[in-house]
Amino acid sequence: MAKEKAQILDQDGIRRSLTRIAHEIIERNKGIDKLALIGIRRRGAPLAERLAVRIKEIEGRAAPVGILDITLYRDDLMTLERQPLVRSTEVPFPVLGKTVVLVDDVIYTGRTIRAALDALLDLGRPRVIQLAVLVDRGHRELPIRADYVGKNVPTSKKEVVSVRLKEIDGEERVVILESPD
Repeated sequence: MAKEKAQILDQDGIRRSLTRIAHEIIERNKGIDKLALIGIRRRGAPLAERLAVRIKEIEGRAAPVGILDITLYRDDLMTLERQPLVRSTEVPFPVLGKTVVLVDDVIYTGRTIRAALDALLDLGRPRVIQLAVLVDRGHRELPIRADYVGKNVPTSKKEVVSVRLKEIDGEERVVILESPD
């Protein structure tokens, strides 16, 4: 079992990060016309929902929210030990011509985002795709970067960044774990 090294965000830190990201999204896009948020399943989905709530509080109107399952788009699918659990993609609006903000909890190598881009493009052709993440931990293997970042956290490859959200984990915090070798 991995040992907890440090807590990098608590409940208030997560809330403040998402509020700042919501403001940055609105400012960069000069409002929310043709804006849509799509969370990458698992923890990206509740983060997208939370961003949508913040954006509605600020702008007075909502942006549509969807959920993207990238399981079958992963480049490591054939190397997984267990059969992956495929869930549904729920994007109840056309992405054609929209500014889509993909939302995820942590960006690490960039491979999850590459898979999400492939899955998203199978739904249509957005005008622009942007990326919002709660934590950027570095160590990219692909030339992908986030447009909106809650917190940059330098880590070693032996560490794991664990985002825990009340909707999934029953608690609200981001911690660094020392990976058992």
